[in-house]
Amino acid sequence: MLCLSLVAVLSLAGCSALAGSVHKPAAADGPAKSEKPRGTPAVVMFLGDSYTVGDRGVEPESTYASATARLLGWQVVVGGRSGTGYTVRGRGPHAFLGLFESQLGWRPAPDMLIVSGGHNDWRTPAPRVAAAAHLLLERARQRWPGTHIVLLGPLWGTGTPQPGAIAVRDALKNLAGQLGVPFVDPMGEHWITGDLATGQGNAPRLIKRDRTHPTPAGHLYVATRLAADLKRLGLAHPVRKG
Repeated sequence: MLCLSLVAVLSLAGCSALAGSVHKPAAADGPAKSEKPRGTPAVVMFLGDSYTVGDRGVEPESTYASATARLLGWQVVVGGRSGTGYTVRGRGPHAFLGLFESQLGWRPAPDMLIVSGGHNDWRTPAPRVAAAAHLLLERARQRWPGTHIVLLGPLWGTGTPQPGAIAVRDALKNLAGQLGVPFVDPMGEHWITGDLATGQGNAPRLIKRDRTHPTPAGHLYVATRLAADLKRLGLAHPVRKG
């Protein structure tokens, strides 16, 4: 069995088998650099909200972040807190930048950092969200110059996200393009379709009654989608540069 190292998970409440064999390409191309030799696990860190660290009824080791690590054979460190975002602090004292500093940034450089957020920022003006994301990504690059960084756009529990969430997604996608950071777009790739309330699409199978958070099966599905996109980007087995 693959070894999963799960560290620095802080989570309360917040945001079947492997599914989906055919997926659309990632929304933006990124640098497809060298891959680790087989048998040498990559060290990958995630920073995110309740989708990443878990919510009520879904433990950290069952989220898409941990599931992706198991699928790809990584050692993983999961950081973040439910209810947070690039500008939103949730129930704690920090938004993403503060969480990066307190939970991840002091650690030895990983091979890759995946930042997943924006869902909880949908009420914040998109330019402000992008500015906060820019500061975070630049801080991570300064701290870990050789680490690959991937930006995972907002996840949503229905196929019809709020206009504010779409604006945040667009702003983050544009930022990723400006910085040359690979961007994975769950909304644009229609990872979640339909709505549990109407019984349409895949949402009834994958999303909880809150119409927001994935079920355990939903997390595993999200992991398969993310893993497929990372493979296309050449980042399934990342190697830190330098």
